[in-house]
Amino acid sequence: MKMTTRDLVLCALCAAVTCILAPLSVPLAGEVPISLATFAVLLSGILLGAKLGGLSQVIYVLLGSVGVPVFAGWKGGIGITLGITGGYIIGYIPMAFVAGLLYYRFGRNESGARKYAAMIISMILATAALYFIGTAWFIAQTKMTLAASLTACVIPFLPGDLIKIVAVMLIAPPIEVALKKAVPVGQGTV
Repeated sequence: MKMTTRDLVLCALCAAVTCILAPLSVPLAGEVPISLATFAVLLSGILLGAKLGGLSQVIYVLLGSVGVPVFAGWKGGIGITLGITGGYIIGYIPMAFVAGLLYYRFGRNESGARKYAAMIISMILATAALYFIGTAWFIAQTKMTLAASLTACVIPFLPGDLIKIVAVMLIAPPIEVALKKAVPVGQGTV
């Protein structure tokens, strides 16, 4: 994969945004807190596309795994990554990838309602991918039933996820325009 200086900078910026927003969390009765991580992950995928969006989250997961306190509640370390919520953390990588892949393929070059519909659908499917991976991991770690795991790890988060999707839908298009104006794509090859 050929990367430009622009690509590297944008990956680093999106990883940094995730590192800043993910620790801001509200603990719930269960083990999975509400955080702004998924907002940052979806934004990364929409702005950078599949490969770069996924790469930005690989950087985030690696930083947290080596101990930098960038996970929810200002935690870090391999124990968190491999713990019961680790599937959700690792799931950020495919979440960004799916959001970017679908949006770039079906909506990025569209306008109006088609652009926004593609953006929303790509983010919903990306969120579903995150929940599938994270919940399967959670079940394997806790031995809880599927129903109990969905009640603990998915259902309470759906309203917040909807708000995050709408927020990304509102702020991503102006950022896309600004990024296109700032440095044309393909310049500054590394």
